[in-house]
Amino acid sequence: MFRPARSNDTKRKLVEFRSEIWQALFLLARDSGKTLEALADEAFTDLLRKHRRPLSLKEALRESARRLPANDDVPPKRHGT
Repeated sequence: MFRPARSNDTKRKLVEFRSEIWQALFLLARDSGKTLEALADEAFTDLLRKHRRPLSLKEALRESARRLPANDDVPPKRHGT
């Protein structure tokens, strides 16, 4: 399989798999026409979304702005009324 060119912002990490997991991933990559790196990228993206973690700075800023009460559509409570 052909490996896509690396961009300057990529990171590398050595990961160890059990042999049966490695074989299943190898077959999935071959059958889907994707690289192992593409499968790993897809899997980690899904994992981050599952745990509601931002994938980019833009997403992190958008999420932090949503958490501010000033951005709520609910009018503030009045005291003493």
